Amino acid sequence: MSPAPLPPAVPGPPSAVTVVGIGADGWAGLPETARAALRDAEAIVGGERQLGLLPPECAGRRIPWPSPLRPAVRGLLAGLSGSRTAVLASGDPMFYGIGRALTEELGSASLRVLPHPSSVSYACARLGWPVEDTEVVTLVGRPTARLAAALHDGRRVLVLSADASTPATVASLLRDRGFGPSRVRVLEQLGGTAEECLDGTADTWTHPPGDPLNVIAVDCRTAPGTLRLGAVPGLPDEAYESDGQLTKRHVRAATLGVLAPAPGELLWDVGGGSGSIAAEWMRTHPSCRAVTVERDPLRAERIVRNADRLGVPGLRVVTGRAPDALAGLPVPDAVFIGGGLTAPGLLEACWDALRPGGRLVANTVTLESEALLGAWHRRLGGDLVRLAVAHAVPVGGFTGWRQAMPVTQWSVRKPDPEPDVRHAGAAESADASGTPDGPGLSQASDASGAPETSNATDTSHAPGDDR
Repeated sequence: MSPAPLPPAVPGPPSAVTVVGIGADGWAGLPETARAALRDAEAIVGGERQLGLLPPECAGRRIPWPSPLRPAVRGLLAGLSGSRTAVLASGDPMFYGIGRALTEELGSASLRVLPHPSSVSYACARLGWPVEDTEVVTLVGRPTARLAAALHDGRRVLVLSADASTPATVASLLRDRGFGPSRVRVLEQLGGTAEECLDGTADTWTHPPGDPLNVIAVDCRTAPGTLRLGAVPGLPDEAYESDGQLTKRHVRAATLGVLAPAPGELLWDVGGGSGSIAAEWMRTHPSCRAVTVERDPLRAERIVRNADRLGVPGLRVVTGRAPDALAGLPVPDAVFIGGGLTAPGLLEACWDALRPGGRLVANTVTLESEALLGAWHRRLGGDLVRLAVAHAVPVGGFTGWRQAMPVTQWSVRKPDPEPDVRHAGAAESADASGTPDGPGLSQASDASGAPETSNATDTSHAPGDDR
């Protein structure tokens, strides 16, 4: 018996904008579907280089993107409403391309996307690198320092260049981070008739700027003596520039474990010190974000340098005293307090700002702040632990243990909102008790517990804090 015929496809709503990916090979490399869309378009928007690849048979009005591009997207396309509009993009529009901005501005239902092979696909094909095993970092409109987070001995990294000067800038960064022996190849005009590959190492890179349309392939190799930076929290203390206000390696690893960063989440690091907690939070995933608040301007500048060196230049540093400096910051998924716990209103402000389901973690080494954390633990629950680390040190001709100051850590998860009360019995019960069962925000508001100390307004660190 022959299978039943499939029902006819139901056409979707007409697309307002067709997005066509185009490569360095131009019109010759486009499939007929993409060519037909461009021939039919009454208006074609794209970069000057991309528009120049089209033949005369594409008779629609050609409109170059203004600069800056992103703010102009919505208004420009709104002015073309009612016209058959096509947008040209380099390679795959949805891979670090204009497709993302168009989707965010217009919605996916308003777009028809016709992708072309991306420069990453071409590069991996030329190099023999499996795409799924290759790290990709874009420096288009982004700081070069973000490449540092992807550098690990033996890894292969593809860098999407901003322009012709990017290869030399990348080589300089590799040398500065101890990756001078890395092999560097610059693949220009991938897929086009002028395709070329420049080869060398970061240590010996002398090629002058070439074609602005290039991708940089890096085989990561470290120089002897380069400090090893792993992929999990707990980087060596030597990775940070510090004046001593640094959460030490083992405590830092334990703290990040409790903070439990997840992709896309935002951390408040209150009392930034050297910025180690925020930096390693952001290194766990490229989409993780952090804001660190530091009262000391010199330390704030040091945090910026540490973030840059560790490949997370997107770390936002706010110079000021908490809790006042917290006003207006975006709602956090997690909050870490590394010092100044006795500052009036600090814990209350952090708890109130935290989104439901978010985590708050506070560390201290002082008795006054420890008493405060004990009071909050009694009211809100969570985990109260003491972290103790000892290091082996010489004792004459022998070896003994030297104990670091123990760190008291309180961690707690903010409850999710209670469901709406839908029946009278539950409502009457709530009215009779006056407040919901269990700890709530009203209980937290008077949890200032410990007496004020001389460092009560120092929201960076209490004296002696291991931060």
